[in-house]
Amino acid sequence: MQRFPRLLIGCLAVLGASAVVAAGCGGSGSPGSSGSGGSTASGGTQGSGSGGTTTTTGSGGATTSGSGGTTTITGSGGTTTTGSGGAKTTGSGGATTTGSGGATTTGSGGVAATGGRMGGAGMPGSGGRNMTGSGGRAGGNGQGGARATGGSTPSGGSTGSGGTTGAGGAPMPSSGCGMAAPASMRYSIDVGGMTREYILSVPSNYDSSHPYVLIFAWHPWGGSAMQVAGTGNSGYYGLKGTSMNQAILVAPEGLDFGGNGLGWGNTNGQDIAFLHSMLDLFQSTMCVDQSRIFSAGFSFGGMMSNAVGCAGLARAIAPMAGNSTVSGCLAGTQPVAYMGFHGTHDSVVDISGGRTARDVFVKRNGCSSDTVPSSPSWCDGLASNYQPCTCVDYQGCMPGYPVTWCEYNADHQAAPNSGTTLWKFFTQF
Repeated sequence: MQRFPRLLIGCLAVLGASAVVAAGCGGSGSPGSSGSGGSTASGGTQGSGSGGTTTTTGSGGATTSGSGGTTTITGSGGTTTTGSGGAKTTGSGGATTTGSGGATTTGSGGVAATGGRMGGAGMPGSGGRNMTGSGGRAGGNGQGGARATGGSTPSGGSTGSGGTTGAGGAPMPSSGCGMAAPASMRYSIDVGGMTREYILSVPSNYDSSHPYVLIFAWHPWGGSAMQVAGTGNSGYYGLKGTSMNQAILVAPEGLDFGGNGLGWGNTNGQDIAFLHSMLDLFQSTMCVDQSRIFSAGFSFGGMMSNAVGCAGLARAIAPMAGNSTVSGCLAGTQPVAYMGFHGTHDSVVDISGGRTARDVFVKRNGCSSDTVPSSPSWCDGLASNYQPCTCVDYQGCMPGYPVTWCEYNADHQAAPNSGTTLWKFFTQF
């Protein structure tokens, strides 16, 4: 079971329509594991192209082109194909390890810890600061269709018509099909002049002709990409093991939020722009099923998953203990399949915020307010200390766009033993 630490930073208090950050509060979590040392590959020069610039580093790789920009990746042992225009990046590969983490303390009932970055995979205790706020800032695209590849995506732009497919639809192979797989490692990418990082996990038996499911897993506040990626089958919220080499997994890394750790504030839509750049790159260099892009995350990562869904950039999302205010929620009508989890006495992100975010997708997906108990249910077999637990399915939703909501007896934590449930939920589409 992947376990995640209590977020350690600041308080967000709601005053009217503003989110206010007040430093000094903290949560606690039991210790997780973290790597040590490490370096990422660097280097590369940027070219220019009318469609924008994308920079990434890594060993191996392939080249692909797209409208408005060609992305070139070079590295040891890799092949290179060039196209017209665009930006290029180079990288020497490099070993990936994790940072040393920082101080982590444990406790129940809200024992505060100060300073340091969170280590990996700890079960949060109770207490901590209230993480609510108002006013979404997420930029992004409108409803509909497949996105163009190559170059960076202009902010505020909209995509064409067509949208995502319903349940059982045929795959939509990306332009990167047929190319050699990049290595599973940490990469960097240029997003509007800012270097962003992510960890990529590619199936060990990668078939360049097979369009793969693509899943983004977002870390909580004070966490990191490595915390989510982990080192075994419990990584990526349990999806590393349950996906069984059938998915490409991505753990993006956030930016400092309020001076108190990495998160997904999405200021001026910068985290949605990060997602756009990753999608452009992945679809042009790997064989991705563009109709089966999914998002999951805990706490601030759950908020980012909600923002991704609001922007219409995923076929389905699975937020855990998140709301739709801090990372924002772009207004739109694009339906997105939804499965949410929230502890009934969450002291960090109040469950009312999770319910409000859920209701965005109840409305978008055309569901009624009527619910029936889920069967089978994620609650089935859950440990007694998490009971009572209820999962319900909303009725009358558009075909292929269900809404499932689970509440269980817990404070602020990632949904336990959820990897199998998440994988079954995503792969029904």
